[in-house]
Amino acid sequence: MKKIAINIKQVLAIAILVVTASACELDNYDAPNAQLSGTIIDEETNELVEQDIIRGTTIKIIEHGYDPVQPQYLRVKNDGTYANTLLFANTYTIQPELRNFVQVAEQEIQIGSDTKLDFRVQPYIRVKDASIVKEGTKIVATFKLQQTVPEVVSRIGLYAHAEPIVGEPIRSVASETQLGRTVDEDETFTLVIDAAENRAALKSGSQYFFRIGAVITVPEAKFNYAPAIRLTID
Repeated sequence: MKKIAINIKQVLAIAILVVTASACELDNYDAPNAQLSGTIIDEETNELVEQDIIRGTTIKIIEHGYDPVQPQYLRVKNDGTYANTLLFANTYTIQPELRNFVQVAEQEIQIGSDTKLDFRVQPYIRVKDASIVKEGTKIVATFKLQQTVPEVVSRIGLYAHAEPIVGEPIRSVASETQLGRTVDEDETFTLVIDAAENRAALKSGSQYFFRIGAVITVPEAKFNYAPAIRLTID
């Protein structure tokens, strides 16, 4: 019996050593030591190109030195900024994908502790002279569109939600029009949401965000937007 007891102790000791060694090995992996951030900027107006947080523009990040290569995808924020703080210092190829602007060339850059990369782009559509006001119980949006490519404008919309990330994919109420045509820059569009007809979603005395958007018929194009406006519902 004594011999068996000794063997069990030896087995336990070996097991502890194995677990400890494994833990040390995991702890020895390098932590991310680099980050990348930047903006999507309209090359003509110098304004940020606003996005959807869901189904919006993504940025493909490919780290060099690996085979096979496994791309990373970074979602651009609503305001047109982006950031990834969990990268490793290395050379990367960067290019936006699934976007609301004309494609830009991929860029090869060395990413270090605090690397900045801005993309100057041509949005498919610019929402111009945007106005969102209350008229009684109605929210009235007026605006013009400047399309920068020849494809037709598919759809326009006014979207409402309790959060500032409001947009076509995230809305409690929407007023949309299917256009299916090109537009004149001097043409004024009007969209209306009647809060009185949507009391379940737009409660009197509460604040909501309203945002104007439009989308072109380019394959996989995403919505272009004006900045969201916050209003208190009567």
